[in-house]
Amino acid sequence: MSALDRKMLRDLWRIKGQAIAIALVIATGVLLQVMMSGLVASLSETRRTYYERNDLAEVFAPVVRAPQTVLGRLATIPGVDRVSGRVVGRALIDIPSDPVPIQSQAVGLPDTGEQIHNTVYLITGRFPAENHRDEALLLSGFASAHGYGIGDRIDVTMNGSRRSIRIVGLAQSPEFLFVAAPGEMVPDPARYGVIWMRRSALASAYDMSGAFNQALFSLSRGASSEAVIDAIDQILKPYGGTGAYGRSDLVSDRFVSEEIDGLATMARAVPPLFLAVAAFLLYIVVNRIVQAEREEIGLLKAFGYTNREVGIHYTKLLLIIALAGAVLGCLLGILSGRAMIPVYTTFYNFPFLVFRPDPTSFVIGPVASIVSASAGSIFVLKRIFALTPSEAMRPPAPADYSKTVTFKGRAARLFDQPTRIVMRGLARSPWRALALSAGIAGGMALASGMTTIYGAFDRMMNLSFTVIDRSDATVYFHSPLGEKAAYELARIPGVIAVEPLRDVAATLRLGRELHRGSISGMVADPEITRAIDDTLAPIDLPARGLVLSKPLAEILGAAPGDILTVDVREGRQPVLEIPVTRGASSLIGAPAYMQLDALNKAMSEPARITGAHLRVDDAKADQIYRKLKDMPAVAGVSVSENARASLQKLMDQGAGSARYIMGAVAFIITFGVVYNAARIAQNERARDLAALRVMGFSKSETTFVLLGELAVIVLIALPVGSLAGYGLSFLIANGFSSELYQIPASYDPFSHGFSAAFILAAAAISGLLVMRDLNRMDLVAVLKSRD
Repeated sequence: MSALDRKMLRDLWRIKGQAIAIALVIATGVLLQVMMSGLVASLSETRRTYYERNDLAEVFAPVVRAPQTVLGRLATIPGVDRVSGRVVGRALIDIPSDPVPIQSQAVGLPDTGEQIHNTVYLITGRFPAENHRDEALLLSGFASAHGYGIGDRIDVTMNGSRRSIRIVGLAQSPEFLFVAAPGEMVPDPARYGVIWMRRSALASAYDMSGAFNQALFSLSRGASSEAVIDAIDQILKPYGGTGAYGRSDLVSDRFVSEEIDGLATMARAVPPLFLAVAAFLLYIVVNRIVQAEREEIGLLKAFGYTNREVGIHYTKLLLIIALAGAVLGCLLGILSGRAMIPVYTTFYNFPFLVFRPDPTSFVIGPVASIVSASAGSIFVLKRIFALTPSEAMRPPAPADYSKTVTFKGRAARLFDQPTRIVMRGLARSPWRALALSAGIAGGMALASGMTTIYGAFDRMMNLSFTVIDRSDATVYFHSPLGEKAAYELARIPGVIAVEPLRDVAATLRLGRELHRGSISGMVADPEITRAIDDTLAPIDLPARGLVLSKPLAEILGAAPGDILTVDVREGRQPVLEIPVTRGASSLIGAPAYMQLDALNKAMSEPARITGAHLRVDDAKADQIYRKLKDMPAVAGVSVSENARASLQKLMDQGAGSARYIMGAVAFIITFGVVYNAARIAQNERARDLAALRVMGFSKSETTFVLLGELAVIVLIALPVGSLAGYGLSFLIANGFSSELYQIPASYDPFSHGFSAAFILAAAAISGLLVMRDLNRMDLVAVLKSRD
């Protein structure tokens, strides 16, 4: 080992605390890079493989009822490779221990032969026998949530008729990666089930003998999906086709895609932040070392070491710290990625999901670390190359502080000597103080921004279920009924209030932009479920026109006064031209609101409803829900308490759990910056502090001189960091928001106060560590260090 390498190891040991702190910052950035890019690669590859192996259809075409012979015409459409028809239907599962009927979907399997599309992945058991109409497969996640197994029987209501079926197998399917009950936007394996039965069994239950109500398509390579969809709609329109759509509009695939896109965005945006902080810290550390070792650099050059050799020596110091952090980050990233896999297998029904790190992340992470370390050393190396041996071995010329702050007369009497030393130190090195303050402010901004998001998630939950939707339950019907159905619900003992609604499936278009969704028809003066504005005040729905939620308005690029083309996908399927009257705030989903009477008038179907919001007596809730189970017209019941619990679980364990990771990361950055600021101040002023002790200053006064400067820097950083965190919270909220939920960012005094308290605690801990070393300082050795 060369002499320079031995010196480098001694330097590393001397600054081990700072080196570890910087390495941890780098490790955190690399950890997120490896974990997030690995999750993106794993989810994307698993989804692609699952779709290909199980032949997920590329186009779905629901229809009211079409004869089997129509499949031949559909197969002749240019661009269609394969087509199949099947029977699907909504069903209710009766669980004796649960008063609420569980919504589910029944899916037909071919009576003979293999599935052409959406092949079922059998987890355990067997497929239903061809001649046993009471046998079925059950979605494995639903079965696990309720403890069902092979051989168990469940009661299912299909098309108003109840029947008992026997579970012969547990399965999954690529079209049900994301499972949520109609009317709800949150996945909950316990609240929605999928049943697979033989086609003949479902055909008899839903009156589909010799017919189908959903066609599935695979397309030829290079085929235009838009052209194929247009041709499909033309053929199926006479049979009640409700509009074909591509795989990207499949609810399951859309939500999984949003999760993958969100992870990819974070993988691109977050790691550079950490590496930038690391570069800043490395620059400060190495700059301090070079200043302290000025005479040693001169001696090295005098003994024959070249600029290149001396520069490589200090660069190695940086690279070892950077590479140590990168290696640690890679290892922790793999462990973190594996730990996150159960989260995705809980909320997404993948039959298999193995964390496979993206190989490029193991290149990007270390390379980015090296680049950040090199960036931190470039300016320092210039200073090394500029030093000649004779100049370096002379003490640097004293700085001219004649024009900085001086304390005379009254000012001298107002402040004691240690305070004047602190203030002069800040005035003489303003840029260093501002740089450290900016670093601390950046850490606080990220910490306060993420802590604000914690509160914003809770605020979103409270606003959604106490201000916007104040119902206890929502009842959905199989098909539109007369308003008499609402009066029937009101007569159930324990029902306090009923508010009818109508949801109409439609495609909303504005120019080239479109959105497949629905229009929510509400009473003119709603009390239970309301549209609200930015001030949380309820919106009076106009007699004509649409009120668009902000997420939907952004998707369409719509503003009040625009005319939307509404292609209704049910009933007579009219095409309507409806103006946008105003916007509304929405925290869950991307709804479009319309007055119920106006919607029915536009549909030429007066006094029709598809469901109702209920307020119920808690003491009689179970009896009410059991009563609803026995109503043939009821297609499903969504209980607000269950929906809220599911959303909370998603926030805590699913997609929203990333906020906890980001919060922890923010605090790591903050502590790393504060600790390094304290250590740098100690190392830079060690000789001055020793001189003060020799001159008669007490330990407490000397400590005040050192930590007083840090205290001022931290106090300056707090308001700046709080202001930056306020702005950052809006950016983070926008990044976390999706069509599933929107996060309302606002100023949260508790979050900023908590972050400020953490900064002060980090400063206090750093101060204690520095104070311990200061009290142990060998005064003679320090004073002789530059002799």
